[in-house]
Amino acid sequence: MNATLPGAMRRPIRELPDELVSQIAAGEVVERPASVVRELVDNALDAGASQITVRLSAGGIRSIAVEDDGGGIAAEELPLALKRHATSKIGSLAELESVATMGFRGEALAAIASVSEVSITSRTADAPHAWRLDARSGELQAAARAAGTTVEVRELFFSTPARRKFLKTDATELAHGLDAVRRHALARPDVGFAVWHEGRLVAQWRAQRGDGAAEARLSDVLGPDFIGASRALSAQAGPLSLGGRVGQPEAARSRADLQYVFVNGRFVRDRLIAHAVRSAYEDQLHGSRQPAYALFLQIAPELVDVNVHPTKIEVRFRDGRALHGAVRHAVEDALAATRAALPAPPTAVSASPPMPDFPTMQQRSFALPEATRLPAEEPARRWADAPRWSASEVRPHPGGPAGLEAWAALRGETPAAEAPTPSSARAGATAETDAWPLGRALAQIGGTWVLAENRHGLVIVDMHAAHERIVYERLKATQGDGRLPAQPLLIPVSFAATAAEIATAEAEFEALSSLGLDVAPLSAGTLAVRSRPAALPDADVAELARSVLADLAQVGSSTVVRRARDELLATMACHGAVRANRRLTLEEMNALLRDMEATERADQCNHGRPTWRQIGFKELDALFLRGR
Repeated sequence: MNATLPGAMRRPIRELPDELVSQIAAGEVVERPASVVRELVDNALDAGASQITVRLSAGGIRSIAVEDDGGGIAAEELPLALKRHATSKIGSLAELESVATMGFRGEALAAIASVSEVSITSRTADAPHAWRLDARSGELQAAARAAGTTVEVRELFFSTPARRKFLKTDATELAHGLDAVRRHALARPDVGFAVWHEGRLVAQWRAQRGDGAAEARLSDVLGPDFIGASRALSAQAGPLSLGGRVGQPEAARSRADLQYVFVNGRFVRDRLIAHAVRSAYEDQLHGSRQPAYALFLQIAPELVDVNVHPTKIEVRFRDGRALHGAVRHAVEDALAATRAALPAPPTAVSASPPMPDFPTMQQRSFALPEATRLPAEEPARRWADAPRWSASEVRPHPGGPAGLEAWAALRGETPAAEAPTPSSARAGATAETDAWPLGRALAQIGGTWVLAENRHGLVIVDMHAAHERIVYERLKATQGDGRLPAQPLLIPVSFAATAAEIATAEAEFEALSSLGLDVAPLSAGTLAVRSRPAALPDADVAELARSVLADLAQVGSSTVVRRARDELLATMACHGAVRANRRLTLEEMNALLRDMEATERADQCNHGRPTWRQIGFKELDALFLRGR
């Protein structure tokens, strides 16, 4: 047993020396060469640069040089640029609360200079020549350079060898540095970027101009595969402007390595936004697959706090719940239309295997119109009053067969008109194939698959998965805001709860009741559950209550209630869908295809599995070596 005598180890409170303070600040800002690249490119963008060149040696460990053609720094201000908390970005608390620049702390250059050898060469447009400042000696001398600034960083962490040992190989550090520049390129298509390593050009994105600048940069950085397997997203809700692209569910990846979120042009990692996007995919992704997306949010600076983390990679929103709902609705609407109803030919998606992972060394940018500056007061009311947007609606294709009474009974409908006979269907086969995205039914095989022909080739449909999605979407449309049935417990279940859980239970009592849960405080540190959802008779009531309370605290009642209802309806749809080995007539198959074309999110079943695949004529020719 270790014992410490009173006062034996006590040390007096004293001010830390400036050198140690600088090392602590450097530890917060500079983690690796990529951190230096990010901070220096931030400064270059704030200076109004239109072309930025990054030169690296040994992955950035030996040297980093960032050149720009921005406004430059006046000679008398160069020494100040290396002092801590010296910046031109802000000058008052009001400017800090509405900061719109990439940098604002005034710590980056000072932190970098404390762990490396730094020199700055800069020239303003009206200066006769440039000036070069050596950070270690403080020497200022004339230099030759065009208007702009060059910051050179050599021997990173030379003064802290223990930290240098934690760096990875040159190739790994180079990859991180490239990713840092890539993120800036995504947000700024109007700026050109070039990255050199050991004298070789390893990446370049030219500045884009005009209406198609965003699309051109998006294709340059993320690659054409991402464009072909994603959908454009553009929405406006109150003070939020949202744009970008979201990957189709079938193009999901095994890792979350192609997910980019930008807030006012700044790359961030925000769990709230990530959760909102994931919830929009929740009944369209199979297993643990991760969606790919690049989202660009523009919001009034007064409604977001960027002064949260030293690296500025985290932000805090004044109305997080409203933003969560807005992002989720926008992504849901973008994904609502089926691939069959989109203008692009269905052959853009591969036949049997899932879409291949996109190369992570390519990426792309999306520019948004400048956000309308709105006052910060009453953000919740502005969000609530904003009209909800929607993607282009999917309309049923006219002229398709309504189906026979058997299929109409499966759908819970009465056919409006007599279905066409097989002979009339065959007579108009060509017209139908052109008019219907999923084509006309040909046959049923294996008791499970429906084969159809459209103008692109052969369509294979999993009839149970497709009908499950159709039933599920109809149940959601008719459910409304009804309450889930509750089953009272003969003996209430109590469990120890934190103060936050008790507060959430009291504040969200109505939301819990609508889910069939009666949760109320039993004592200062205990909650009691007196009823549970009737559809979950075997659930662990205490664990269920804890999980629901955690979700309510994080994303709000509306999201949790909707998700719980959707899970119940998904179970009902699975049991109500047409089963395998059920023999369907051609009319019933055609009716299924027409319903798929008119149903949102019909590309996947409720569990995220694909409902149909397209095999193009070229693929069929290749299978039989035609044309060789």
